[in-house]
Amino acid sequence: MNDIQPAPSLVKYSNPILISNSQKKQIKQQPPSNTEDILNAILLPREFNHQKNQLQMQCVSPAPSTKQDVLELQDKLDKWLQQRQARETGLCPIREELYSQCFDELIRQITINCAERGMLLVTVRNEVRMVIQTYQTLYASSIAFGMRKFLSEEEKKAEYRLRIKQLDQECSELQRQVESLEQKLLDTKQQDEIKRQQTKEAHADIVSQLKADIKAKVNGDLEKILTGQKKLPDKK
Repeated sequence: MNDIQPAPSLVKYSNPILISNSQKKQIKQQPPSNTEDILNAILLPREFNHQKNQLQMQCVSPAPSTKQDVLELQDKLDKWLQQRQARETGLCPIREELYSQCFDELIRQITINCAERGMLLVTVRNEVRMVIQTYQTLYASSIAFGMRKFLSEEEKKAEYRLRIKQLDQECSELQRQVESLEQKLLDTKQQDEIKRQQTKEAHADIVSQLKADIKAKVNGDLEKILTGQKKLPDKK
């Protein structure tokens, strides 16, 4: 079985050592008494399996750091950010991980010189991480809410589109009915006009016929009267 090596980190670690489960329990039960114990308490040792399932532990290095170490840490941080293609702005898990390792390394360096200062920095680090996790939770919640809202609006949009299509069809049907009624009204007007004209002509014919009949009757009666007067004897 191949060795399982821990992931590279910006935190400076000592060489790994073999450790048994009983030794592991004893280390966890011992309260921190010196600088190394404090370092192991605030920056937990890394554990990984060696070949033949042998457990190895790697603690953070208790060696003091120099100004050159700080400069090398800065160079390594910039190099790893570029190599791992971390984003410069916005949320980026890679950038967050590397800056967290860098901050842990600074805590290690400061704790070696002043344990109290290192403990205070650990408190600050934990508080910052808690705030970041809170913001990440809020961000995830807002994304989920936005997605639900988007899906809801998309569903409503589909309903609105279907309703608009139905209303367009109803409008088209009503428009056809309006056109049909207008055509019927026009036809009715034309028929009424034709009937009125026919009635007017028939009435004019009747009036003309009545006038002709009256005139003929008057002429006949007048002719009878005149004829009767001619037949009467002359009085002497």
